Amino acid sequence: MHFQWYPGHMTKAKRMMQENMKLIDLVIELVDARIPESSRNPDIDELGKNKARVILLNKADLAEERWNNAWAEYFQEKGYLAVKVNSRKSGTMKSVQGVIQEACKEKMERDRKRGILNRPVRAMVVGIPNVGKSTFINSLAGKACAKTGNKPGVTKGKQWIRLNKQVELLDTPGILWPKFEDQQVGLRLAFIGSIKDEILNTEELAAELICHLNRDYPGVLEEKYQIAPDSDPYVILREIAESRHCLLRGNELDTEKAAILMLDDFRNGRLGRLTLEYPQEM
Repeated sequence: MHFQWYPGHMTKAKRMMQENMKLIDLVIELVDARIPESSRNPDIDELGKNKARVILLNKADLAEERWNNAWAEYFQEKGYLAVKVNSRKSGTMKSVQGVIQEACKEKMERDRKRGILNRPVRAMVVGIPNVGKSTFINSLAGKACAKTGNKPGVTKGKQWIRLNKQVELLDTPGILWPKFEDQQVGLRLAFIGSIKDEILNTEELAAELICHLNRDYPGVLEEKYQIAPDSDPYVILREIAESRHCLLRGNELDTEKAAILMLDDFRNGRLGRLTLEYPQEM
């Protein structure tokens, strides 16, 4: 299966980010804690060079805690401020406010020496589609100020959000990059829903995820769906279809429906806390 999805609005969004970069002090990059490196757009490093940087391991509640800690350490060693967050839990947002101040303390000190007081930090929030930027902004602001959705491509244009007197956020559309050099990256992005399901073969995708889980988390699928273990992912898909009564006319098993169901269970944490890539692989 070949993975690529780069609709026209992403080219426009990248150009908009380039134009707005001169207005901002800080780049806040959201990544998916289950695939922190694969969910980083390589273009962001070039766009955001010479700016203060923060990486947020979002959806940390869906990934294994020991790997969340290992990834936070990995990014800190590379010179980023890194924080684990769950954007759906407003309590975890307090740490983000502190990190924003920490990342911009040199800029605020320079402003103070120049006699510029009370100028807010301007931060650009960036990330790939469906990584949770809008949910993060809404949670941080404490109100629904950015559109949210559980499908990629909800944010289409830029919008400024004033958090308080100290911080203003610029929300940007989620953008991928024109070509995945490593198709494993594309596969992982498809797992978490950052590539539109409509352009993918859902059963193939589910079979690939089953192979990952059988290798790294044996027993998870058997326990969730009350099925017998098997090394063949398509046999497991049929077992899930049978267990969950996914049927076509004539009582034929609907493996496509089972694939959609399993992918949805993974994406929403119903299979447990799972991490799909590890710092030592980098």
